[in-house]
Amino acid sequence: MAIIVRLDRMMADRKISLNELSERVGISIVNLSNLKTGKVRAIRFSTLNAICRELKCQPGDILEYADD
Repeated sequence: MAIIVRLDRMMADRKISLNELSERVGISIVNLSNLKTGKVRAIRFSTLNAICRELKCQPGDILEYADD
């Protein structure tokens, strides 16, 4: 897939754990972990909005496009 998820980098930069972000955003640890590792095929805008709000970042800080 040409979309790369950089959530792990943003979480490390903000020094926030998977458990803490999961609680703040209101999604399960499993779903957040799947997103973090790039194992998802879609993300809801409401979820992306909540993650960006908690990490104080832009969607482009989390999602990146790269040619295959």
